[in-house]
Amino acid sequence: MAEKNETTVTEFLFLGLTDHLLQKIVLFITFLFIYLLTLGGNLGMIILIWVDPRLHTPMYFFLSHLSFVDVCSSSSIAPKMVCDIFAEKKAISFVGCAAQMWFFGLFVATECFLLAAMAYDRYIAICKPLLYTLIMSQHVCVQLVIGPYAIALVSTMTHTTLTFCLPFCGPNVINHFFCDISPLFSLACSDTYKNKLVLFAFSGAIGVLSGLIIIVSYICILMAILKIQTAKGRQKAFSTCSSHLAAVSILYGTLFFIYVRPSATSSLNINKVISLFYTVMIPTLNPLIYSLRNKEVKDAFRRTLERKHLIIGV
Repeated sequence: MAEKNETTVTEFLFLGLTDHLLQKIVLFITFLFIYLLTLGGNLGMIILIWVDPRLHTPMYFFLSHLSFVDVCSSSSIAPKMVCDIFAEKKAISFVGCAAQMWFFGLFVATECFLLAAMAYDRYIAICKPLLYTLIMSQHVCVQLVIGPYAIALVSTMTHTTLTFCLPFCGPNVINHFFCDISPLFSLACSDTYKNKLVLFAFSGAIGVLSGLIIIVSYICILMAILKIQTAKGRQKAFSTCSSHLAAVSILYGTLFFIYVRPSATSSLNINKVISLFYTVMIPTLNPLIYSLRNKEVKDAFRRTLERKHLIIGV
């Protein structure tokens, strides 16, 4: 029997976002600014939490890791995307593509469970305030951070291994601006039904498990808030959760739309537009959400500036 003539793919080519020069200029300036804002906002949040003793609490411990995850997830996509805007050949090696998908998948899944850990923290703070220090000990906080990384590692290792064990014999053009799993499936030379099933199962499990923790936590929080007699007390309790709720709504809404909805309704072009939002915008929005809507963060920033002015004055 004659062997089938196949060419092993050694690199992939991105179609990118646009071929129009003016649009390229606008996108380059916009995304470069957003990426620099992402780095500045999230690294600034990490430094602020580290230097201000009043922010050495479980909530801000989780927030510092959320900022770290946002920096890493954005850095796995944005620099390459920005460099490719004016590149004539938007190429990435086979190994580089696998690495990009691995890192991005790791940090996105980690973020889902970090948000769940933060919801649990808010539940303990509002529903069991007298036991908060005892329950949310340093040991427990470390476990609640290690857990998301461990679960995300298993998930992304499974997806990356199964995806890049598929035969890719050409074409090698990805209708996207980064190595996302769905566009890669369309290039495989074999049936990807099992891979899509595993993707749906893992994505669904991560979304359902972390989402269930968040939903149950907030049902208990809502019941506790409704029992508060004064309107001012209810407003104060809710204000501690509003930033987290905003971050959860934005992330879960976009991820569900891309990874959990049925494939029959999917479109690579629609996914490309939505992917821009959760790969570029969400890492920028999180520090803005938590800084603009959080009095403690704003106060800590003011104290840091005042200390800096005193040191300069001396």
